[in-house]
Amino acid sequence: MSETALPAQSLDGIRVLDLSRVLAGPWCTQTLADLGADVIKVEHPVRGDDTRGWGPPFLRDRDGQETEESAYYLCANRNKRSIGIDLSTPAGQALIRRLALQCDVVVENFKVGDMARHGLDAATLRAADPRLVYCSITGFGQSGPYAQRPGYDFAVQAMGGLMSVTGERDGVPAAGPQKVGVAVADLFTGLYATIAILAALRHRDATGQGQQIDMALLDCQVAMLANLGSQYLVGGQLPQRMGNGHPSIVPYQVFAVRDGHLVLAIGNDSQFARFCQLADHPEWAQDARFQRNADRVRHRALLLPQIAEVMATRERQQWLAALEQAGIPCSPVNSIDEVFADPQVRARGLAVSMDHPQAGALPLVASPLNLSATPVQYRRAPPGLGEHADELLQEFGLKAEEIQALRQQQVISPATSDLS
Repeated sequence: MSETALPAQSLDGIRVLDLSRVLAGPWCTQTLADLGADVIKVEHPVRGDDTRGWGPPFLRDRDGQETEESAYYLCANRNKRSIGIDLSTPAGQALIRRLALQCDVVVENFKVGDMARHGLDAATLRAADPRLVYCSITGFGQSGPYAQRPGYDFAVQAMGGLMSVTGERDGVPAAGPQKVGVAVADLFTGLYATIAILAALRHRDATGQGQQIDMALLDCQVAMLANLGSQYLVGGQLPQRMGNGHPSIVPYQVFAVRDGHLVLAIGNDSQFARFCQLADHPEWAQDARFQRNADRVRHRALLLPQIAEVMATRERQQWLAALEQAGIPCSPVNSIDEVFADPQVRARGLAVSMDHPQAGALPLVASPLNLSATPVQYRRAPPGLGEHADELLQEFGLKAEEIQALRQQQVISPATSDLS
């Protein structure tokens, strides 16, 4: 099916000028693109988005040679069109203004004040087009004592409290705060930004007025503390690191088995009694120190080493089969290759293949946005740097001679045929 023949999507007709790079902004705009928005990714005309070079691994072409697209870059930039523009030049700034005023949404993640110095800030652009939705993504927001600080995921996980509750509890080997293994502050901020943009577009439809969105990684990180933040604010309780354990349920954690690890998540006393039978230790369920969950929590230091010793005697699949049959909540701790081999992941179609001009088939993680009437469409592979410059500028009304002049001035990226 040709691209023009594809069925309508939720955000058809919405055009987004994406001035962001790395992860939070591109994650937001990729989500909008998956929903059908026309996302125009503006990159540095020579080096592109910083993440293009964040490898290895890099995508390999049909001949097995590394391209300039890293796996990191590929994860957040599908369904977009790319153009390279030098924002440091007056001509580049004028071009961005010209593009922005023909778009519905602008997303940027420059340092506070940078866009104002270029004449590309929300106040300036929205004065020219009050319907524009302008989303700024920064580490700490447009106000407050930290507004000028650079913000990045690791720092925000630390400052925002997440690392204080992630990692092994004090007093055990390898204790200490840990960051989450994926950049969750960036990703949550990207999703919150998407939600805010959709709400702002709904407001614009109702009132004719766009608005400015001030999205900060720290704000989103503090918000996603969820029940832990509420425990402190409402009850004065200061959450502590529990490793893979649970403060109020035992046993509810990871255990090592012969060939890996699994999660055992026993939520009530009857499940515990059934587990004791499977473990060949029915006496645990009769022991007054372990009969009720509250008792097990109080005596976790005595019970858990005994469970760990038994768990280590069997292989993972033996345990999983027996536990599932007994109705005891459990799950494997899968490595990434095991994730994509999992029958449930396969059934849900969470890996997709897209056509790529250099690599042929390009495997990517699918979007989880399973809309029944307007499903996600994988319309184009992540763009090569500047590959859509000519078609985009022509759509925005620039003539061939204007495009050539911008290219000669090195304001925009070279033609695709000129790229090495």
